[in-house]
Amino acid sequence: MKLQAALVLALLLPAVVSAETGAPYKIEEFIRKDRFQTVRISPKGTYVAATVPVDDKTVLVVLKPGQQKPISHFNLRGKSHVMDFAWANDERLLFTVGVKDGLLEEPMPQGEIWGMDADGTNTKMLAGWHNADSTSGRTGGRAREPVFATLIDSLENDDDKAIISVFQPGATYTSAERMDVKSGARIPIAQAPVPRASFVTDRQGAVRFALGANNDNVSKLYYRKDEKAPWKLLEDEGVSGRMLFPLDFSADDRLVYMQAEHRTGPDSIVSFDVATEQMKEMARDDFVDPSGLVNAVGKSYPIGVQFDDPTPRFHYFEPDSPDAKLHKTLQTSFSGDTVVAGANTTERGEALLFTYSDRNPGDYFVFNLDTKQAQHLISRKDWIDPNTASETRVLEFQARDGRKIQAFLTVPKGSDGKNLPLVVNPHGGPIGVADGWSYAGERQMLAANGYAVLQVNFRGSGGYGREHQLAGYKQWGRAMQDDLTDATHWAIKSGVADPKRICVYGASYGGYASLMGVAKEPSLYRCAVGYVGVYDLNMMYSRGDVPQQLSGVNFLKDALGTEGLAETSPNKLASRIKVPVFLAAGGEDKRAPQEHSEAMERALKEAGVPVETLYYRTEGHGFYKVEHSLEFYTRLLSFLDRHIGPGAASSSKAN
Repeated sequence: MKLQAALVLALLLPAVVSAETGAPYKIEEFIRKDRFQTVRISPKGTYVAATVPVDDKTVLVVLKPGQQKPISHFNLRGKSHVMDFAWANDERLLFTVGVKDGLLEEPMPQGEIWGMDADGTNTKMLAGWHNADSTSGRTGGRAREPVFATLIDSLENDDDKAIISVFQPGATYTSAERMDVKSGARIPIAQAPVPRASFVTDRQGAVRFALGANNDNVSKLYYRKDEKAPWKLLEDEGVSGRMLFPLDFSADDRLVYMQAEHRTGPDSIVSFDVATEQMKEMARDDFVDPSGLVNAVGKSYPIGVQFDDPTPRFHYFEPDSPDAKLHKTLQTSFSGDTVVAGANTTERGEALLFTYSDRNPGDYFVFNLDTKQAQHLISRKDWIDPNTASETRVLEFQARDGRKIQAFLTVPKGSDGKNLPLVVNPHGGPIGVADGWSYAGERQMLAANGYAVLQVNFRGSGGYGREHQLAGYKQWGRAMQDDLTDATHWAIKSGVADPKRICVYGASYGGYASLMGVAKEPSLYRCAVGYVGVYDLNMMYSRGDVPQQLSGVNFLKDALGTEGLAETSPNKLASRIKVPVFLAAGGEDKRAPQEHSEAMERALKEAGVPVETLYYRTEGHGFYKVEHSLEFYTRLLSFLDRHIGPGAASSSKAN
């Protein structure tokens, strides 16, 4: 199918809702890709731009407000993804492109900045590795050397220029440059004082901060008072033990808000007064990290901080200001959904709002700041009725060593939440990744089919401070696994889970934890499912994309260590597994190569453990093709139904 036709179908196909087998939707509705991901309105409100997932790529489309058929789109060959975009002016877009090999992977940026007019014309790469044939603003005509470029600031008050970061091959330091948004011509304006630096600009577009690190990976933050002033070292992690990440300037450029990562406890938000160079803590929770700054409605400046614990709550810098009052009012105006405001107001006084919850995948509204009326624009998944979705609630428990752990529990809608078949669903990553409260199609699908779902932010997960994250180092199969075991025991003791009907299922690291779970706790679970997982920790040093770079090898040494890996590799412990296993993997998976699953399969068969497999030669780290995902989830539900579903024969046999 041609891309244009696929886009039209993706945007215009009517929703299909089914009540077959007692579930409110078919599997297809839960795995179906969003109609849109990120949506942004142009400065004058003339156009709406959005990223749209189509098969194994993410396309940028431009529409007229109120219309669904795109007037233009951008698409590259291969598994390319438009990662982020910004309106340079009302008629021109800037965007970056990435590539990923599987559904579960985040796109890897390619160092390319592209430009496109709203009508699809004048599309070109403005800066990037493959841009050697364009002209450079440095010399007025000399061929531009290839660079790795990232967008820093689209310059709200300048329609013709943007600030980008440029890294030259073989160089040590990045530079900040002012780029013409049509031609790509650029002029250097700042040189970083530290390797691998990222930059932060003030509201006037002046480069004021540079954050980077030498080969020792110790963070250093530099600051300057203006574009002519020399760089000054503001924070050295090696001395203070704290990392500072500048986020944004206040509306008057007087304060800079930063996220501070401390040795212990969660992160905080601090302000830095550029006149006095004094810092002040503005917000800190006792348990969770800040989720990010909160902008004023239709404005680009921050007015507070969001914490997800688990439902979003807000700390305002000036609670009685008009900006804070409007933001607070909106949070109570959408039936319990959280409201995120866009960063610009159109000439008609309109701002974009995005609303979401644990049951609502997300809706976009156009909000008129004068009339205070909101008009619905588009839904991410308009075939999902939030009223039929299951609620996700938070729980907290103490692990066996006293560590406080947060988890999320989703139970079938309408159930009493007791004595249910339970799927323990560890997340992937694992370091720095976490499950959250917002809508997740997979857990909603499981809940719609009668299963409670338990997701645990075990030690090593992100969002709870540096110490909680580092506590996962060298704890694969050990304390990280114990956290999952302790959460499962909590579910049993609280009466949520039927102890005879518990299965563990996860993807990537979650697949590892699932197989390690049934090896380490042979009597706790009745089955296990590993999806694109890793099962041999020694193999991680020789297979896949992680060990291909020095940084990846260093990460493995930090996260896994090098000693005793066989003791925590599920494929070496297959003789301890006493329950049925289902494995699924992709032949093109570069993160968790299919060899892991094949080795696990062989070990299970040698141990006499029942094992089912689903391999797709052309899939990567997570299945892209709808028909492949459909078969996987159909088989997953069938596997769960046979082993822990209502009346499952294996429930009694597993005692």
